[in-house]
Amino acid sequence: MKITKKKLFTLLDSDEKSISLFHDSIINNYDNFKYEHLILNISGNFNIKTEDLFVFLDVSEKHREKNLSFVIIAKGIDFDELPDELIVAPTLTEAKDILEMEAIERDLGF
Repeated sequence: MKITKKKLFTLLDSDEKSISLFHDSIINNYDNFKYEHLILNISGNFNIKTEDLFVFLDVSEKHREKNLSFVIIAKGIDFDELPDELIVAPTLTEAKDILEMEAIERDLGF
C-alpha cells in the first residue's frame, strides 16, 4: 500500500494483489491515518465487482463514526447497489469533490 499524505486528506493506493489483502493492509496500518480523511484508490489494480467493496464496510463505518470522510475510487461500479455507508467515486477529482461536500455538511452541523 502506498500512502500519500495531502493537506486535506490521505490517499491510499493499493499495490496488493487482491481487495482482501488491501483491506488487511489498511487494518494493519490504520493507526497511521485513523484521524485523517481517507481516499482509497483501487480503480486501476483490480477487476472489481460492486460486492467486492463490501469488505470495506467495517473500516468505513469505523472512520465515519469519528466524523471523518472515507471515499473509495472505483470504476465500473453500480452505485445503486452500494449501502449508504460506502461512498464511491469513479475518479480522484470526484472523490475530492465528495470530501469538500462532506466538509461543508460538517460545518453546517449535518
